[in-house]
Amino acid sequence: MKKAILMLLVLVAAHVSKAQKPGVVISDKPGWHKIGEVTASFKMENESIVVLGADKFKSIKLKVTDANLDLESLEVYYESGDVDNIAVKSSLKAGSETRVIDVKDKSSISKVVFKYKTYPNMADQKAHVELYGLK
Repeated sequence: MKKAILMLLVLVAAHVSKAQKPGVVISDKPGWHKIGEVTASFKMENESIVVLGADKFKSIKLKVTDANLDLESLEVYYESGDVDNIAVKSSLKAGSETRVIDVKDKSSISKVVFKYKTYPNMADQKAHVELYGLK
């Protein structure tokens, strides 16, 4: 039983590491910083981006390229254990971005999960999503 659980955890970790490319933010300079990126698949309708390094931001936004995406909501997880559920409900065309979303100032962000629906397309394109944070 323990081996089965361990194998499952290894498979999940491998899938997560392929799906996202976290950005390690080392700067505390004011302005927008790219936090991480992920390619939205047609298989799942939620993705997460882990936030590493200097992870305290005033606001966040998502930028979408390569394909259109219907963004439903965001869940912002903080190191304190708090979670913000933010309704976005926005149809994003490739090359566009969300509105600026203010986040809690209490503690650092540990992860951002976004729920979406992809648009079916003839070329089987997948939306590339980048997460930015404002310091």
